This record gives sequence, C-alpha cells and structure tokens, in this order.
Amino acid sequence: MAILAGVGLSRNVNDPKQAGFEACKRAMENMGEGNPDFTIAFSSVVMNQEQVVSGIKEASNNAPGIGCSDAGAITTDGPSPKSVAVMAIKSDKIAFTSGLGTDVKKDARAAGRALAEDVKKRAKAPLKTLIMLPDVLTGNGAEIVRGILDVLGAHFPVVGGAAGDDFIFEKTYEYRDGAAVSGAVAGAGLSGDFRFAMGVRHGWVPIGHPMKVTKSEGAVIHTLDNRPAISIYEDYFGTKADELRKEPLARMAITYPLGIKIPDMDEYLIRDPITVDANGAITCAAEMPEGSEVRLMIGSKEKAIEAAEEAARKVMADLESDKSVPKFVLMFNCIAREKLFAQKAKEEIDAVKKILGEDVPLLGFYTYGEQAPLGGETKNEKLIQSRFYNETMVLFAVGE
Repeated sequence: MAILAGVGLSRNVNDPKQAGFEACKRAMENMGEGNPDFTIAFSSVVMNQEQVVSGIKEASNNAPGIGCSDAGAITTDGPSPKSVAVMAIKSDKIAFTSGLGTDVKKDARAAGRALAEDVKKRAKAPLKTLIMLPDVLTGNGAEIVRGILDVLGAHFPVVGGAAGDDFIFEKTYEYRDGAAVSGAVAGAGLSGDFRFAMGVRHGWVPIGHPMKVTKSEGAVIHTLDNRPAISIYEDYFGTKADELRKEPLARMAITYPLGIKIPDMDEYLIRDPITVDANGAITCAAEMPEGSEVRLMIGSKEKAIEAAEEAARKVMADLESDKSVPKFVLMFNCIAREKLFAQKAKEEIDAVKKILGEDVPLLGFYTYGEQAPLGGETKNEKLIQSRFYNETMVLFAVGE
C-alpha cells in the first residue's frame, strides 16, 4: 500500500458539519482504498469549529487527526478563503500519534512540553519528526517550540504553522481527534519507514543599518540602540510615530518587517511588528530578545516567489538524495505573504507545484507564524535548530 494521500475542499459555509463531512469525503475519494489512518484539516472561523471537526470525524469513520483554524486554506488548486480543506492519509509506512498541549496563555513552554510528552508517551516507535499547530494569540510561539524541544531533544526536527482566524486576530482553534479547543497547541508525531524533507525561505532582504535591541520584554521592543524602537522606521521613512499609530504598523510590516540576525549565519528570522505605543515601543508577533541585532527588511512579490521556489528545490534535492519522491506536501505560509501577493497569491502556489509535481497532494494554510529547522536542515542532526518564524514559506514533504 505504501503512502496514499488525497485532498478535499468544501465551501459549504451555511452547514459547517456538512462542510467538514464533504471535504473529508472528497479527500478520501482522492486518496482511494477506504478509510484513512489519519486526517489533517484547516478551516475558516466563519464556520462553527466544533461542527466542522464533527463532520470530519464522522466522514473518516473516527480516524484520528489534527488541524486548526486558518487565515485561508491552501490546496493544489490554490488559495481558498472561507472553506474547509482536509487531507486524508493511509499508509503502512507511517504511524501518526496525535497530541495536545493546553493553556498556552498560562505557560507557553509548558504547553509545548505537554504536547511532546503526550505524543512521546503514546507513540509505539521512535519519532522522526513532529507537526505542530499552535495558538500564538495567547502566548509566545517561540516558547512553545522550546517546550517541545525540552522533551524531544535540542536537535529534533519540528515543523508547522500557527493557527489563524481570517486575519481578525481574536481567537484561534486547534483540532485533535474530533475535538476543537482554543489556546492550545495540537500536533502529531510521525514514526516509521518513510522519508521527509523541509524547505524554509522568506525572500526578505535587509536594508538600512543594523541596530541592537537594548531593551525588550518578550515580543515588545522598547529601545533599539537606546532609542525608542519606532526610530528604526522613522529613520528610514521620515515618518513620525504618531502617523504610524494612525495607519497600523502591521500594514507596513507586510513589505517592511524586522529581521533578527542569526549569530554566525547569513540568515535572518523575520518578525512582524504589529503596534506601536505612546513611548515608541513596538509589539511584534514573536519575541525579540535583548542583545539581538535587528535590521529593517524589504520584500517584493518577485523575491517572495523566488524564495518559495528555493524552498521547493531544497525539498526535492533532499528527497532525491534518499532516492525518494514526495507522496504528499504540507505548506505553512504566512498570512503576510498572502497580503503581499493580494489577487496573485495563486502564483506562489503554482510556482511551488511546478517543482514538487503538479499532481502531488498538497494541503496548507495561511498562518500567524511558522515553525521549522533553520534552512530546512533535516539531514545532519547536529545542525538541526527548530525555530519560530514570521512571513516565511515552510514546506514539509513526505516520501517513501
């Protein structure tokens, strides 16, 4: 049997349970050979989430699965807002073990540890990788990643995307085995005889002068080079802080986010600035550690597509080195990239498909953050460093 996968979609927003049922049934039809061993699902919050996952559970004959709410689903046909998208997987090569960590708001790192412990305890074979789907509206996504690594090891390959809520930024949902909750991190460990590869690229390039984070608290940067953090934008654009408050800083971040220099590497972790306060402090979508070197970054549609293509080529090269081909692909793509492309978002998906294969089952969603090892490294265990990103394209491919 090897690895079988299929993807299904439903836009039946007036009947959430039926939408989940329809999407899963279509995925199963495209998969073939009866009931799935596992499902992965992403859905718009315009639909009742409990009903959506109930429909998926019923259609799949109670197959275990994970998923989350999204800021738009992605399938082989391109972006799909206000929908339910499901991947059905059947395999005698892969064992999936679902897990959940709750109370991200109370202690994000503990929630990550709880997910990893849940999965590790119930897995019947050693884990090769773990897919994570965290809520980052209530807690620090980077801390959730650290919690997982506390349990699975500092060099364990983690991949995933942060749940969304249609760009509302109020409340997300995480799914595990037919239940939908909030403020949690859902995930699945993968064990067995299979190959996998990851691609991680963003395409944003540094501009202006590097600045040092001289005071920060979690995701809030108070000062850069001992000046109000907003000065990094004022210096470049000549725009006063009060003007940036009138036009939400998050809009500017789509093209001009911040980048944290990774020590000893020619690479930057992207961070989305969201708001600026009366003192010029900037709140970002993820932590900004004191002492970090920060640069203003600039992006373009052309560079973003080039980055997506590079991520896809990295995936194919790694699989080919194992004499493997992708049997299914998961795409975790930042909502900021979708906003950058606007009506041309499908072009990025199509560019990836041309490299990975037009007929390879592909499922993904627009995220509020992405997780993967730096550079997509999965081959050399000593070099694997799983991190939390913004504005990045992450690809995860599984082959035989």
